[in-house]
Amino acid sequence: MKVVILCGGKGTRLREETEFRPKPMVPIGGQPILWHIMKFYANYGHKEFIICLGYKGECIKEYFRNYLWNTSDVTLYLGKNDALQFHDKNDENDWSVTLAETGEHTMTSARVKRVQRYIPHGEPFLLTYGDGVSNIDINASIAAHHASGKVCTLTAVHPAGRFGSLRIEDDNTVHMFNEKPQSEEAYVNGGYMVCNHQMFDYLSDDPEVMLERKPIDDLVRDGQLNAFRHEDFWQPMDTYQEMQHLNKVWAQGKAPWKIW
Repeated sequence: MKVVILCGGKGTRLREETEFRPKPMVPIGGQPILWHIMKFYANYGHKEFIICLGYKGECIKEYFRNYLWNTSDVTLYLGKNDALQFHDKNDENDWSVTLAETGEHTMTSARVKRVQRYIPHGEPFLLTYGDGVSNIDINASIAAHHASGKVCTLTAVHPAGRFGSLRIEDDNTVHMFNEKPQSEEAYVNGGYMVCNHQMFDYLSDDPEVMLERKPIDDLVRDGQLNAFRHEDFWQPMDTYQEMQHLNKVWAQGKAPWKIW
């Protein structure tokens, strides 16, 4: 399945880093968090990526344009017959990466809507944010989505309390989406979504519309939003402290998302 990753936001809570680069390019252990997310999906066999670019998207383009330079040791042979040699084998040879410009100031609904042309009609797809890591079982979430028969399944996680909370019934149907949760015990939208192609019918190309508002509300209204409950690790990188935390657990060799 194709993996759509939202990478266009300005990351204002992480201004120490995002003044000069987009948040998905902020590093964990020397590689951008975007790379970590892609490696995670690829481990489950999902290696076709569609990156929704916006704020400082040229930085992401530059990274992939020079991917071998950014991930390998290299020897340059200087002189009349100049050449170069990349020394490190990587596991990304079978990845495809579509870098799609979706507008510098566009909200999330239109970003996804604008990459519809890269998803064949009728084909489901995966969707997530370019600033959070988890150890969710991706393929289990896909199986749960297909079993639900609904248009969209999002991963429901327990947060640090500032994300939109969900009320989930016993059958995993979402019956409420609250943008301002009252308790850290609530489930919230952790991204890592599975979507049928009908998801595009709920999306607006209006650059002011957020995926997390009207489209999600409409899915809830129609009984078409399913939840895959994830009780283990999930961590966004919205603040400098969260960036430091993720780098610390990576340096300690305790990163739960490192399954490759």
